[in-house]
Amino acid sequence: MTTLKGKVALVTGSTSGIGRAIALSLAGEGADVVLNGFGEDEAIEGLKGEMAKAGAGRVLFDGANLTQPDAIGAMIRRIEREAGAIDVLVNNAGIQHTAVVQDFPTDRWDAIIALNLSACFHTIHHALPGMLDRGWGRIVNVASVHGLVASTRKAAYVAAKHGLVGLTKVVALETAETGVTCNAIGPGWVLTPLVQAQIDRRAKEENIPVAQAEHDLLAEKQPSKAFVTPEQLGALAVFLCGDAARQIRGQTLVVDGGWTAQ
Repeated sequence: MTTLKGKVALVTGSTSGIGRAIALSLAGEGADVVLNGFGEDEAIEGLKGEMAKAGAGRVLFDGANLTQPDAIGAMIRRIEREAGAIDVLVNNAGIQHTAVVQDFPTDRWDAIIALNLSACFHTIHHALPGMLDRGWGRIVNVASVHGLVASTRKAAYVAAKHGLVGLTKVVALETAETGVTCNAIGPGWVLTPLVQAQIDRRAKEENIPVAQAEHDLLAEKQPSKAFVTPEQLGALAVFLCGDAARQIRGQTLVVDGGWTAQ
């Protein structure tokens, strides 16, 4: 395992859910952690304390709106000034909206593509030169099973995640002879606030208990009928930063309870 002590790790969308778990896992390996996302000041300070308690060296927070390319550039420059160049980049921030294509609002399409795909390009664009200069870096894109297969009512999300899988491959090929690796993680159903909102909406629309809606959601797609945990994804991200993963390049490591095995 390559120690992450002294390494600077930026995790986007890390104030809750999968991003928070990945940031905590990297903190546990001694990395300096840069958090990004939205939240009240008190909650952010509490999260920074969690990271420090987990073992992080330094902990910073930047609330940059990742749908704005200029804000991403400013965030990366600030991190480089205050913490040093980024060694580990985890692109996790994302949003969701569901509707059939003919009813899908244009503004929601634009927002999902901007955050779930374009923001990943911009963070890589700004962080990669420093990684190449130092001869070491790890880029982990949090994609989805929806980067490999599709579901109805998720045109923008599926398009963005397929695009992110493609972007991962291109960056991996362009860095193949360097000490920088780029891979993606493809979670199935993870019980995050984003997924809980889908469950609650389904329960309301079908007039069924929330527990039944949760069971039905899992049963349709995920053969294990169990949610992937954020902590499992955090452990996988740490593995991808290690020596054993040096020749894992351009891959989407799917963690989906058997979803894409069907």
